[in-house]
Amino acid sequence: MTSPNLDPSGTGTGPDAARSGPTGAPPEEPPRTGPAGPAREPDDALAPHDSESAAVQLAVSTVIMALRGGEDEHRTLWLPLVRRLRDPFRGMFALPGGPLPAHLSLEQAAGSTLERATGLVPGYLEQLYAFGAVHRAPAGAEGTGRTEWADGVVQPTERVVSVVYWASIPNTEIDRTRVHENIQWMPADDLPRLAFDHNEIVEYALHRLRNKVEYSRIAHSFLGEEFTLAQLREVYEAILGRPLDPANFRRQIAASKSIIDTGKRVEGTRHRPPRLFRYDHALAFADQGPLGAA
Repeated sequence: MTSPNLDPSGTGTGPDAARSGPTGAPPEEPPRTGPAGPAREPDDALAPHDSESAAVQLAVSTVIMALRGGEDEHRTLWLPLVRRLRDPFRGMFALPGGPLPAHLSLEQAAGSTLERATGLVPGYLEQLYAFGAVHRAPAGAEGTGRTEWADGVVQPTERVVSVVYWASIPNTEIDRTRVHENIQWMPADDLPRLAFDHNEIVEYALHRLRNKVEYSRIAHSFLGEEFTLAQLREVYEAILGRPLDPANFRRQIAASKSIIDTGKRVEGTRHRPPRLFRYDHALAFADQGPLGAA
């Protein structure tokens, strides 16, 4: 049985168009009246058919970002990806994620995904977007209609809507990330073709991050508890993809009043040791609106 072809534009191009009037609208019928007035449609008349709703799966994926690079290298944004072991997209990499467990909230599921992929908790976690193109998750091998997610969970499905989060990991935690043969860190600006629409998701996450860093203090979430101004500037440069003038950056950060001088300096340096600062925790990394404090 095929589902009704509902025309969202209202132009009468669905199967009921042949029975519509000259303007595309169905001809008016006299109202059906009874003792209590006009007859009402059954309560479930507008409810989705089971065959339509059962074919949609809800999933949660997480774009996890961190600064990586050697001591003498300019650090850049990297993210962990998971190698898929089955069709579709066997052998390709994908964002960590999977179907939403019934006992977890969206944010809890995103945090759980991050912990499974890295073994860590995020420095910052925020909902990015919902991706729900009709054919974004193709059926499995040989038309089985089964989709295997990056974490190995297999679900029978015809359509998948993914609620995507993005997360940051402080640079002090990078060395503690989980090591696994099917998990690989890759530079965010030089990714291979990923499974599903995950290249598009990463691109959108980077776009949002680059816009957000201009007006929020999100860059601090990539650092440890204490940091130098040079380290903070390096985060901004990695996110924006361009160098920043040190003097101008120092003035702008001072004007933001978002960091506090700890009174300490870096030890073991050859030259004049730089000052150490910490983030003012009375300020949020980013304004997430009234629901962010819930």
